[in-house]
Amino acid sequence: MVPHVCRLVLGGDHRRLLPVSALFGALLLVVVDIVCRTAMDTQELPISVVTSLIGAPALLYLLDRRLGSGS
Repeated sequence: MVPHVCRLVLGGDHRRLLPVSALFGALLLVVVDIVCRTAMDTQELPISVVTSLIGAPALLYLLDRRLGSGS
């Protein structure tokens, strides 16, 4: 998800896209890890649950955007 969003913001220049995608991907995982550890008092949520809650709507948005522009 992160590389696709970065590509929408920065464009297709891989010299900038690769380091920015790596930085924002790592930042996203750190934020999601903090949310997972603090969301419930007695248990930890799996990181995959929170990332899928973020990534699935983003994927559907990108697919809708791509399919809408193609027709």
